[in-house]
Amino acid sequence: MERQNVSYKESVSWLYSLQKFGIKFGLSKTSRLLKAFGNPHLGQQYIHIAGTNGKGSVGAMLESILMKSGLKVGFYSSPHLASFTERFRINKELITKSQATLLIRELKGVTSQKEPPTFFELTTAMALIYFLREDIDVGIIEVGMGGRLDATNVIYPMVSVITSIGLDHEEFLGNSMIDIAKEKGGIIKEGVDVVTAVNQAPVIKLFESLCKKKSAPLWRVGRHARYRRLPTGLLGYYGIRNRYKNLELGLKGRFQYRNAALALLTLEILKRKGIAISDESIRLGLTDLVWPGRLEKFSSDPTIILDGAHNPSAVRSLAHSICNDFHFEKLILVLGVMKDKDIKNILKKILPLANRVIYTRPTYYRAANPQYLMDMAKQFGKVGEVHLHLSAAIDRARDLADKRDLILITGSLFTVGEAKSYLDPIRCPIEDI
Repeated sequence: MERQNVSYKESVSWLYSLQKFGIKFGLSKTSRLLKAFGNPHLGQQYIHIAGTNGKGSVGAMLESILMKSGLKVGFYSSPHLASFTERFRINKELITKSQATLLIRELKGVTSQKEPPTFFELTTAMALIYFLREDIDVGIIEVGMGGRLDATNVIYPMVSVITSIGLDHEEFLGNSMIDIAKEKGGIIKEGVDVVTAVNQAPVIKLFESLCKKKSAPLWRVGRHARYRRLPTGLLGYYGIRNRYKNLELGLKGRFQYRNAALALLTLEILKRKGIAISDESIRLGLTDLVWPGRLEKFSSDPTIILDGAHNPSAVRSLAHSICNDFHFEKLILVLGVMKDKDIKNILKKILPLANRVIYTRPTYYRAANPQYLMDMAKQFGKVGEVHLHLSAAIDRARDLADKRDLILITGSLFTVGEAKSYLDPIRCPIEDI
């Protein structure tokens, strides 16, 4: 057993070492890796999901409903919170460490030393090989960044889903909403249905143009499907043919209603392609959801909420949900953000909620210096305090909080992942790699 653990650690450590090659867009290396394994991605049934925010939540909804429909469903997502194995799951079960070790070894064996793949290119190939070998019925594939040149774009899906468009990763995708939309719209393929929840008129016009050029039917939340949050807190959905009243959502947050409408519209398109999905599967699937780190309530007295919002649009949605869906006396904010994010606008949208702010960082090379966060926050009148270690920041927040207060830990999925491991080390141990 010890040797297996060491082998897993060694394998994943080698994989992490590929991060030194950074982010390199293009499909050629992923295609070469897959070719060495007989092109396992060809002829498979996939759902491809791109977008600035909501990819994981929409994917989790689709996964749960398709599972309730009796299908074997693979889900490839990123990043992970605590364990590398979280990136690959089938019917909500994570890949085992021994399976991951074997796949990494095999892929390392065909990796060019002169032109090595990036971390994400190799993990994408790993997912597609794993899903073929496990004989899944449907694979849900989440884009890493952008779309057009993202490693996942080697697949030819049944349906392409674009959740939302917002400003994020500008140094890679472009500085305007349209530039980013063009990159994410790169997953649109000849004749493949596109389903989206974007609501900016220029982006809609762009997608209409891209879909017309590729003869790809375009379906939109807001046109082909509508929804509303009912006074009871339940969801009403009014789609192409399907109508649902009083759907219960297992994921918290007002932004999840739009995500659910997008998932339901996607399912209507899948039905047209012969996938059998019952109304009962939809009701059960939306209730029985697993997607950690997204408005996740960890405990009560005081309430501790974990949310990986990491760009201004996600933080705005988070703030709206905190204000409208939770009751508390004081809000104590524990904030750790990556240095390559739009820190000023993240602070602008989240700081007004807080009575006390603790600036911190996860143990990750991209994390912003907490002192820098506090210095920037001075313009918003929220000085707060600095704790260099996230564990110390959480302990301090607990000391400050009364039973009726709320502790919000946010700013990055890396922050949330490390927080979960500190708060619950038994069920969510962080990997020592």
